[in-house]
Amino acid sequence: MEKKLGRNDKCWCGSGKKYKNCHIDFDEKLEEYKNKGFKIPSHKMIKTDKDIEGIKESAKINIACLDEVGRQIKAGMSTQDIDDIVYKVTTDMGGIPAPLNYEGFPKSVCTSINDEVCHGIPDKDIILKDGDIINVDCSTIYKGYYSDSSRMFMIGNVSKEDQDLVRVTKESIEEGIKAVKPWTPLGNVGAAVHKYCKDHGYSVVREIGGHGCGIEFHEDPFVSFVSKPNTGVLMVPGMCFTIEPMVNIGKDKIYQDADNGWTIYTEDGEKSAQWEVQLVVTEDGCEILSY
Repeated sequence: MEKKLGRNDKCWCGSGKKYKNCHIDFDEKLEEYKNKGFKIPSHKMIKTDKDIEGIKESAKINIACLDEVGRQIKAGMSTQDIDDIVYKVTTDMGGIPAPLNYEGFPKSVCTSINDEVCHGIPDKDIILKDGDIINVDCSTIYKGYYSDSSRMFMIGNVSKEDQDLVRVTKESIEEGIKAVKPWTPLGNVGAAVHKYCKDHGYSVVREIGGHGCGIEFHEDPFVSFVSKPNTGVLMVPGMCFTIEPMVNIGKDKIYQDADNGWTIYTEDGEKSAQWEVQLVVTEDGCEILSY
């Protein structure tokens, strides 16, 4: 339970200001929503201005990695080549690849091809071929702050069916972003994403979703992309999370690679696509931090 502060106590956010001159109005508004039956976020979910600036600096590296992958990616290169690019750009800019050794993950980035939903492990023997679609999921630590985003890349001559999957998945994120409004429930975001994908004939993975991110790699809240409208925790200014639906041509069923313990596949072998953005909720919507 969060400590009850007096008006003249230092604010919980670490600003050094007295509570009455900082977050007291914010907390009173939270209490009003709580009394109306809304689920409100903990203070731990709220990023300060200093935190947000730190995350933005981390995101500069994350975006630079994805930009460089975009310049170099092509048929004939291995997914290990992608990992090498990400590691070099990250470390050259003073960062640390967040996935590297995270809970035993052995590489600096996730590379998920075709029916791989997420957490594909780079390997020198996995070679990109003409017609492949691949998600490159990059996460960076810089001076203690985390950034996280991913992009889809289409290799050579990609089928119209797969192009449409990649496009609609990206468009679904844009629908999710439109639904990010302060003092409204987080479930509205997932509901908007899910509706857009379903209306275009796709399914959305249920078990894996977005997450809070910034001070740690994975924080609360969990962001479902099959949620119902007007459910979930209240989105409030300073909340930082990812929108990253995993969208399948076929059914939403998935399974985990029994050998490496990481890579997730579609159960029916159909293609899957994912884009990811990291954002912070603002007073009038949101600001995209990493994309």
